Amino acid sequence: MEPLDISPKRPPFWISVASFVSSFDRFVVSPILVLVAATFGVSVGQAVAIASGYYLAYGLCQPLWGALSDRFGRIRLMQAALVGAGIAGLVSAAAPSLVTLVVVRVVAGAFFGAIVPTSLTYVGDTVSATHRQRALSDLMAAMAVGTALAAAAAGITGQLAGWRVVFAVPAIVALVSAWGLRSLAEPPRPATGGVAASFRAALSNRWVVVVGLLVFVEGGLVLGVLTLLAPALQAQGVDAARAGLAAAAYGIAVLLSSQVLKALTRRLPRWALMGIGGIALTLGYAVATMRVSVPTIIGIVVMLGVTWAFLHTSLQTWATSIVPEARGTVVACFAASLFIGSSVAAVVAGPAADHNQWQVLFTVCAVTAAVLTVACVIAYRAYTAREHPPEPQAPDIATEV
Repeated sequence: MEPLDISPKRPPFWISVASFVSSFDRFVVSPILVLVAATFGVSVGQAVAIASGYYLAYGLCQPLWGALSDRFGRIRLMQAALVGAGIAGLVSAAAPSLVTLVVVRVVAGAFFGAIVPTSLTYVGDTVSATHRQRALSDLMAAMAVGTALAAAAAGITGQLAGWRVVFAVPAIVALVSAWGLRSLAEPPRPATGGVAASFRAALSNRWVVVVGLLVFVEGGLVLGVLTLLAPALQAQGVDAARAGLAAAAYGIAVLLSSQVLKALTRRLPRWALMGIGGIALTLGYAVATMRVSVPTIIGIVVMLGVTWAFLHTSLQTWATSIVPEARGTVVACFAASLFIGSSVAAVVAGPAADHNQWQVLFTVCAVTAAVLTVACVIAYRAYTAREHPPEPQAPDIATEV
């Protein structure tokens, strides 16, 4: 008789709440960029620094958070990070100048950056392989809801009550989440030999580097440009509330696409799922090169959601399987590449937003997306051929970081 599986079958409530608020805080900025710019008398290209600085800090701190979670524990790390993020969020709401706002958003990004990768690793530590797919899908759903609500609520709240309230709400939820996590025990972790050993194990593997480069480009195309799509709508005369509602289509697309992905994982190899996500990304930008309008911008948003569900989660799952003994560090390095890429893209694309050169921007994105799709498929097929033949029939679905 097989032993009874008594391991958890889904992420704990407070882990889901923490992941939700981290995703929420990350996506609130896009619909309110124009409002922030108006408050401080600057251009949208200058105001985008509150997003690019956040993403840069979010990304750069990932390796440190991952190694620290491997060393000191997942729950302790998340509690400390949520407290820091909550305080930074409250200060953001009271920022008297753009410079101050940029600085405190950088701090908030650094702290919030610890949450989602550590939540993912926590699920990997506590949920058996039999139930991990559903658990990670549940965690992904919480993040997708956070994303969708952030885009919708930020635009409406910013329009009605001001952008400062938009930063205060996730800060309060973060502090409540830190309190709620106290009820969870630390999961067992494999011995890593310390922070330095974790980094050596992660960075000495060439496939960690390959996946990091791929997700760097993906981060720029998805999260970096996504930040500018609400301003693109506003450039067409759409107000902040309606632009935020349109951007909310991203979270809804992620949520629905993840359910389709669950049905396809047993039927298609992971490289095919990557191809589907990459093709969606390419088509979304290609259509927008012909005409920039409300329908085409919403189309991009939806295609970005499909890409996140199919391409990003496939890359994430790949990353979690490369060096299991240093999973926290590998996932954190993966997230670092993702958000550094998104930060770089937001900065590079900022001048195009200032000059309404949307068609030029989307043309570059479409070409880059096509190249990325081919690179992902070739790289993953090479990995499975050399490292893990044959490919598993039912790969785990990893969640966003």
